[in-house]
Amino acid sequence: MMAVLRAAWLVAQKDLVVESRSRELAYTTVFLAVACVLVFAFALVREGRAPDDAPAGILWVAVAFSGTLALGRAFERERQAETLRALLLAPVERSAVYLGKLLALLVLMAGVEAILVPVVGLLFGAPVSRAPVLLLALLASGTVGFAAVGTLFAAMLVRARSRDVLLPVVLYPVAVPVIIAGVRGTAAIFAAEPDVAGAATWLALLILFDAVFVTLALWTFAPVMSE
Repeated sequence: MMAVLRAAWLVAQKDLVVESRSRELAYTTVFLAVACVLVFAFALVREGRAPDDAPAGILWVAVAFSGTLALGRAFERERQAETLRALLLAPVERSAVYLGKLLALLVLMAGVEAILVPVVGLLFGAPVSRAPVLLLALLASGTVGFAAVGTLFAAMLVRARSRDVLLPVVLYPVAVPVIIAGVRGTAAIFAAEPDVAGAATWLALLILFDAVFVTLALWTFAPVMSE
């Protein structure tokens, strides 16, 4: 198990080092996420007030859109450089490749969310500091569930010509329960009368989704990537 984790960290470290040098994907995902929030802010906010539950929904829509963009490029460098085969032939379990890609994606999405949350709080007047630990837990668990299944589908479609179109088609029907749970849990925190117990219930559901999605992805990644 430790060998798998060490190999996964090496894969994630490679992706993060490459991204830190180019910053192409980081800038693109942040720009898309902030632009999405700005569009909704100008459309929905009236006299400094937004509709109930709108901040929570818009936050998660921006997370999903930016995450989909990042997922579409998760294996792009390996595909363009024809190094995907070499990566899969490395003397480690293929689950380490999956975990490494997932970890790098989670780091990227965490950076995007660190910018998104204050922006949503500023533009929509959302009380993002009301229950910061619970909000952080909801975002973290929801991001893990979304990225876990998304990384698997991105790997499945890496050789498809229309992968950028197919990825949202296959990803969103599976990831919708995660997004809904995240929206409802976040809305419970942002409500005028916060429902901490309700948010905790949605968090427990998200953790369950995470366990199921990560386990299934680890089981199926190796067969999916077989020639």
